[in-house]
Amino acid sequence: MPAISKDKPRLTYRDAGVDIDAGNALVAAIGPLAAKTNRPGVLGGIGGFGGLFDLKACGFKDPVLVAGTDGVGTKLKLAIETGLHAGIGIDLVAMNVNDIVVQGAEPLFFLDYFATGKLDLGVAETVIGSIAAGCKEAGCALIGGETAEMPGLYAPGDYDLAGFAVGAVERSSLLPRKDLEFGDVILALPSSGVHANGFSLVRRVVKQSGLLLRDPAPFASGLTLGEALLTPTRIYVRQILETIRTTGAVKALAHITGGGLTDNIPRVLPADLAAEIDLGALKLPPVFAWLQREARLDQDEMLRTFNCGIGMILVVAASNVERVLQHLGDETKLIGALVKRGGGGAISFKGEFARSAL
Repeated sequence: MPAISKDKPRLTYRDAGVDIDAGNALVAAIGPLAAKTNRPGVLGGIGGFGGLFDLKACGFKDPVLVAGTDGVGTKLKLAIETGLHAGIGIDLVAMNVNDIVVQGAEPLFFLDYFATGKLDLGVAETVIGSIAAGCKEAGCALIGGETAEMPGLYAPGDYDLAGFAVGAVERSSLLPRKDLEFGDVILALPSSGVHANGFSLVRRVVKQSGLLLRDPAPFASGLTLGEALLTPTRIYVRQILETIRTTGAVKALAHITGGGLTDNIPRVLPADLAAEIDLGALKLPPVFAWLQREARLDQDEMLRTFNCGIGMILVVAASNVERVLQHLGDETKLIGALVKRGGGGAISFKGEFARSAL
């Protein structure tokens, strides 16, 4: 064993910037939050080397597992700059579970990854508490995760988030279904705002506008610009699963994330069908009207960058539209139909968005 030099200072892991005690304190703090998300199938709790889940306890007969992973992109920068961390974990959960439910799957459990240069217990607990809140809303259990303290890799105050969700669906109920056909109707559920895509452009627009995040939002009365832009992503899981199970009419679903309507709807269509969307059936919400005006974006760019007020798409047979609309409620809009695919690609738009007054 080499001799210990008496001329060099003694160093510990804490001296290098990693506080193991702080990490343990965070695990202890989030344990009760995670426990509130428990559901049938959960074995054990937070703190083990891995999360355990018993699929048999959920009652599946011939299950297929569906897994997804995602983050919240540069929306994190707005949370960090404003100090408003209480909704960003909901965004994280939403971006994952909304992707899983479009395949007909019920999200079962969730794991998170929180990385930072130096652990701020207050911020970390707020963020992970909001992850737990998102999991509870989605009906999935927060069964584990990782908190990484990496000094030198992140600027002071910065942190990063990623999430991992696993769900299950009976093999016979996987979406999209094989019976998509000409004349099927496209329905739209509204988004809660910008959700968690396009924020690299949003941040440029804010800078170009000359507004500060603490200034009043020009499109949302009573909120600062930061508060309005940080509105959490809507979680559609319970509403969608209830619709699938109650009506049996949902043929396909599309989560409108990065790429907007233009790129996401074609992902669930067969090669011989295209989506024809009537933009006149929709009103462009004020936040998007502001973004379009400030960035001088044309309609095609808007449709491929932002969700433009639509967070989830459902495809149903024309004969089932009224039944599905009765279940989903008045917020649901009929925005188009499936047509035979010609030489124009997998999606086409007609008309223009109706505009909200700013």
